[in-house]
Amino acid sequence: MADPVYNSPPPVISGLRCRCPRCGEGKLFQGFLTLAPACDRCGLSYAFADPADGPAFFVMSGVGIIVIGVFAWVEIAYRPPIWVHFVTVFPALIAACLGTLRPVKAWLVASQYIHKAEEGRFESVGRHDRDSRRL
Repeated sequence: MADPVYNSPPPVISGLRCRCPRCGEGKLFQGFLTLAPACDRCGLSYAFADPADGPAFFVMSGVGIIVIGVFAWVEIAYRPPIWVHFVTVFPALIAACLGTLRPVKAWLVASQYIHKAEEGRFESVGRHDRDSRRL
């Protein structure tokens, strides 16, 4: 019997939906950021997935730039008291980071699957010159 053919969704779509990168239907996460061992629909093992600190870096950078940009604009335009910044900026940073971390991690896992990313390996024995006296 032939293996089923899957029409994989683009990594951004499966990432935003937090679904399996192969079938686009199964759950990707077991907890908030813990990957499930495998897809509950198609059985794809998520052992290949290792986004490491990538999601946290992208989320902190993107959210930080946007929220701090808005903070600076509000400070220059309106000069509110400091307590207004404490009440708005910190919750905005926390909520935006927590809200985007899961989809960004799912997007990176889906990108790893689509592009068949794996750990780098050395193909040579470390010699890049062709001097016959050294061989």
